[in-house]
Amino acid sequence: MSDRERPASARKQELLDRAYKQVLAHGLSEVSLRPLAAAIGSSPRVLLYLFDSKDGLVRALLAKARSDELTMLEQRRASENPVGFPESVTTVWQWLADDAHRPLLCLWVEAYGRSLVESKGAWAGFAHQTVDDWLAVLADSQTGRRRRTTTGSVERTLALAVLRGALLDLLATGDRHRCDVAVAAYVASLHVATRS
Repeated sequence: MSDRERPASARKQELLDRAYKQVLAHGLSEVSLRPLAAAIGSSPRVLLYLFDSKDGLVRALLAKARSDELTMLEQRRASENPVGFPESVTTVWQWLADDAHRPLLCLWVEAYGRSLVESKGAWAGFAHQTVDDWLAVLADSQTGRRRRTTTGSVERTLALAVLRGALLDLLATGDRHRCDVAVAAYVASLHVATRS
């Protein structure tokens, strides 16, 4: 690695971190290079040099958001040490409903929706990747045998649908109590199902 590449790599990471903070606060879908560059103390030319294109920068921001979401969720799950699938669903919901994560989750919703309507470019595949990510997180809390069954797959898919729906509802309305009660009722049904 040359001396020229080291500073560029460090600078790229620094600008990515600054841009990420900016889009967490202001959104990503309508981002324009010139105002973003000004807000983070750079120039459009530097951003294009470091990220190759606006799409390259958007892809890097989406990858960072995805990575941060999974890292924070895994840390929460590890600290809670859930013993089974219902407990894991509760832990995931508590993380999703935490007000501190709202900017990241609003960014996720924005990127998810954009990915559904733009099959090419920077947004392509983001929604599908995040579904796979979340299903993998939920699969980790199932027993090895159940994880490999159709029933296990259905269980994960239903849990993801409930969690994603409750999250969208919470972000839209701010009604934490109602969403908490609904998710708790779903988790109670999981406890009943695992006993039968």
